[in-house]
Amino acid sequence: MTEQLRGKRVAALVDNGFEQSELLDPKQALEAAGARVDIVSPQSTTVKGWQHADWGQEVRVDRTLDDARAEEYDALLLPGGVMNPDKLRMNPKAVAFVRTFVNAAKPIAAICHGPWTLIEAGAVNGRRMTSWPSLQTDLKNAGARWVNEECVVDNGLVTSRKPDDIPAFNQKMIEEFAEGRHDRTKPSSELTGARH
Repeated sequence: MTEQLRGKRVAALVDNGFEQSELLDPKQALEAAGARVDIVSPQSTTVKGWQHADWGQEVRVDRTLDDARAEEYDALLLPGGVMNPDKLRMNPKAVAFVRTFVNAAKPIAAICHGPWTLIEAGAVNGRRMTSWPSLQTDLKNAGARWVNEECVVDNGLVTSRKPDDIPAFNQKMIEEFAEGRHDRTKPSSELTGARH
């Protein structure tokens, strides 16, 4: 695999209850493409995953949310799971961390319930997105154009629905993270590759 992300730093923001495959599989793909991925969490030492219908493995936290600075990262990964983004969207520090990426036009990849935190950060209005189906009303109410597709790319924002979408999600995430910052002043319809 080419190392198109060599030199890039990615923050993976998670709390307890993240969907295990939605963190570990994208993290592995990013690292294989040359990126350094830090697990950023409100938890101090480890964070526990959720696998299907039960608790999964613990993952070491690289940077606590208190110590992490969004300015040090090139891109953001927001895995799903129901508990994880629900906790993050209620955490003002987590929302502020996400908002810094949004305001800096850095690429963001969110899967499953991950977009909940983007809604709280005010990042979805006018964006074409997908998610776990139960979030569609939340996203529409926040101004997003929700579609039921495997993977949607809108000007540096990559979204997918569920673990089955991870291969497509990983491919588009790596492409967008390699491109870097995106000019979000243009409507997505004007951008080549806005819909992949």
